[in-house]
Amino acid sequence: MKTPIPDYLNEVLDSLRADTSGNTAQYIPELAQANPDLFALSVTTATGSTYSAGDHLTEFSIQSISKPFAYAAAIMDRGLERVLQSVGVEASGEAFNELSLEDGTHRPKNPMINAGAITTHGLLVSQTASAESRVSRVLELFSHLAGRELRIDEKVYASEIQTADHNLATAHMLRSYGIIDADAHEVVSGYTRQCSILVTVEDLSLMSATLANGGIQPRTRERVLTEDVARQVMSVMAVAGMYDGAGDWLTRVGIPAKSGVAGGLVGVLPDQVGIGAFSPRLDAHGNSQRSGRVFERLSTDMGLHLFAPSSGQLDVVDVRQEATHEVFTLQGNVQFMAAAELLDLMAASTSRTAVLLDISRVYSFTSVARRMALEGLRRLRLDSRRVILNDPLQVLANPDLGDGSYPESPADEHHEV
Repeated sequence: MKTPIPDYLNEVLDSLRADTSGNTAQYIPELAQANPDLFALSVTTATGSTYSAGDHLTEFSIQSISKPFAYAAAIMDRGLERVLQSVGVEASGEAFNELSLEDGTHRPKNPMINAGAITTHGLLVSQTASAESRVSRVLELFSHLAGRELRIDEKVYASEIQTADHNLATAHMLRSYGIIDADAHEVVSGYTRQCSILVTVEDLSLMSATLANGGIQPRTRERVLTEDVARQVMSVMAVAGMYDGAGDWLTRVGIPAKSGVAGGLVGVLPDQVGIGAFSPRLDAHGNSQRSGRVFERLSTDMGLHLFAPSSGQLDVVDVRQEATHEVFTLQGNVQFMAAAELLDLMAASTSRTAVLLDISRVYSFTSVARRMALEGLRRLRLDSRRVILNDPLQVLANPDLGDGSYPESPADEHHEV
C-alpha cells in the first residue's frame, strides 16, 4: 500500500495554484527573477517521516528563515544570558527592516527583525571570531539540521550585498551603540551569506522538525540542539516570527513560523511536525502569499493550532499479528501525527491477512485524520485485503471508503477484539 499523504498535500497545493497575487522580491535582483509559479510543500513528523508535494526538490535561498536557527547557534556559542544582553525577545510590531531598538539599552527588540538578526550573527562563535568562522558555523549547523550538506548561492549573495545599504546602516548604528563589536561591513557580509544558503522545502521541514523534537534531528537521530535552546527558539518564533503580522498569525493560524523573502515559510508544532512551504510571490508583509494560505489550510485540516484544546499526544499504541488478522490499535484524540504513523505502518505491512483497525479507545478524529484512516483502509482493500473496523463509539461515523462501501465490523464474523 502506498501512503496517501502526498496525495493530500498535492490536493492542498492544487487548491491554491490559482492565487497569483503578490510579487517576487523586487528589491533583490536575483530574487526578482525567480519563477513565480514554483510551489512546494513538505511535512516531517517528529518520528522522521517526510511527505512532500509540488516542486519539493527545487532549491532557493533561505533568507530570513535562517534567523531562528542562527539564534540557536548564538545561544549555544555564547549562552542565553549573553545573547539577551544584546537582543531582546519582544514583538516589535514593525516590519522586518525597521530599526526597532529598546529605549535605554538600544537592544534590537528580537532576533527575527533584521537589526536583531545582524546582532545575532555578530555573536556567533566568540567575541574574537573571524567573519569566515561565523559563516562556517551557520552553514555547518544548518547542514546538521537538514541532514545533508548545504551550500551558499554566490549569485544571490552578490545580488543582495549590492543592495545592502539599509542593513549596513543598521549595523553601523548598532556598532555605535556598542551592541555589536565586530566590523559592521564584515557582519553584514556574513549575515548576507547566511541568508544565501540554499535549501529545499524538505530541508526546511527537517530543520523545523528538529525543533519540534526538542533538538534531535528526526532522521539522523543526532542531538543538534539542546531542549532549552529549541524551546527558546520556538517561543521567539511564536512571538515575532511573522513580524508586524505575528499576532494575527498566531491567533488565526497558531503555528510558530518564520518567513523568507525568497518565498519560503517554515513552521513548527512541538512534539508533532515541522513544515516547509515555498512560493516566491510575497504579500504586503514580505511573506509568501500562497505559502501562508497553505499553513492556514493545514492548521484547519490537521488541527495544528498551537492552542487547540484537543492537542494531546496521540499514538498508534499497538500493532500485532493474530492468526487471521493484523490488528492496528489507536487511542485518544487522533490528529495528523497519529494518522500519519498509522499509514506508515499500514504501508510497511507485508502480511496478506485481513486488517482490523481497532479504534474502540479513540474519542475523536480531526477531519484530515479521518480521511487518512479511511483512505488507508480503502487502499488496503484495493490490495485484496479484507478490512474490518472496530468502532463501538462511532467516532468514524459513516465510514464510507469512497465508493459507497464500508469496512466490515467484528460482529460480521463474530471476531472478539
